[in-house]
Amino acid sequence: MAEMPAGHQGEGFFATSLNSVIGLARKNSIWPLPFATSCCGIEFMATMAAHYDLARFGSERVGFSPRQCDLLMVMGTIAKKMGPVVKQVYLQMAEPRWVIAVGACASSGGVFDTYSVLQGIDQVVPVDVYVPGCPPRPEAIIDGVMRIQDLVGKESLRRRNSDQYKALLESYGIQ
Repeated sequence: MAEMPAGHQGEGFFATSLNSVIGLARKNSIWPLPFATSCCGIEFMATMAAHYDLARFGSERVGFSPRQCDLLMVMGTIAKKMGPVVKQVYLQMAEPRWVIAVGACASSGGVFDTYSVLQGIDQVVPVDVYVPGCPPRPEAIIDGVMRIQDLVGKESLRRRNSDQYKALLESYGIQ
């Protein structure tokens, strides 16, 4: 059950801010888009299975269409040729959108310090949460989703229109 946002309560009414209500709704209805290329994708499958059950965190609706999802989960080794594809998928997602880099390869290139491997997806899209590990355990992926939920629940509705956020997107070449 979700925590009730801070507000004023009386007999027959409850008043709170619109930011709190929308944050509560968003954080408990995240639709992840898995972009899995290697072993971290297998760990994500285990996270979605019955034993760990990511659905209990409001993320049971895994989508494979970027236009319907709001959380991009990049898992595994990303080749430099795939970088533009990751960026295109990110751009096709509706605002607000968040990104998790799952595993050492998505976060920093992992052990593959070669000319063909992207040394972290934060070179092509802004990342909100990094999940460490090679591959990370399902508990670590769940912790990453919970950190995204905290970020989503506390995010102001106006943050996406701020000059700081627009400057961040411009640094990635995103208008």
